[in-house]
Amino acid sequence: MRLDKYLTECGIGTRSEVKNIIKSGKIKVNDIIIKNNNIKINENKDIISYNNNILKYKAFRYYVLNKPNGVISATEDNIHRTVLDILPNFVIKKNLFPVGRLDIDTEGLLLLTNDGKFAHSLLSPKKHIEKTYEVHLKNEISKDDIYKLENGVIILNNYLTKPSKVNKLKSNKILLTIIEGKFHQVKEMLKAINNEVVYLKRIKFANLSLDKLNITTGEVIEINKEDII
Repeated sequence: MRLDKYLTECGIGTRSEVKNIIKSGKIKVNDIIIKNNNIKINENKDIISYNNNILKYKAFRYYVLNKPNGVISATEDNIHRTVLDILPNFVIKKNLFPVGRLDIDTEGLLLLTNDGKFAHSLLSPKKHIEKTYEVHLKNEISKDDIYKLENGVIILNNYLTKPSKVNKLKSNKILLTIIEGKFHQVKEMLKAINNEVVYLKRIKFANLSLDKLNITTGEVIEINKEDII
């Protein structure tokens, strides 16, 4: 791989920015200062450093964000702040995107990656990836309501939701686990039983959970692919 491409892949800067950094003598390859951006390096064997800090190359990266309210699950937007806008500097944003989406007023666990093939597999209906939400309701929920949610309700254009799991925490607070991701699904499911969501937070996605990751609202951490499923 060319040295300048390697540095851009590591999130050091754009191609033009990286060329200037190389010319300034801030890059070392195997402890030798390199000022030629055209040289080829072995990204798996050579030791590349920037300002004496060793860089770690990864073709794919995986981050978990505890998404706050008021931020949209998109890579760019002309009106609202996006999840990419609020990421700290250590996150390498190149080709990064959210896996699925959380509504602007929904908080919680959101996976971000640049691994398109893997993200597509996670979102495939055939995978039946579990997603658990903490749901605060406007009205109390009955045993009959829970039975309906768990066995499927009609939402959107006469779509019958797949079986779900409900854990009642309080009279108007539940944990709802679903294996699909239709548009506004949780809100639509509660609307189908004549209730309304007043607060929504995703707390689990696949093998990831906010409790185990221990990240606060707005915080993000890098994880390994093996942590996800």
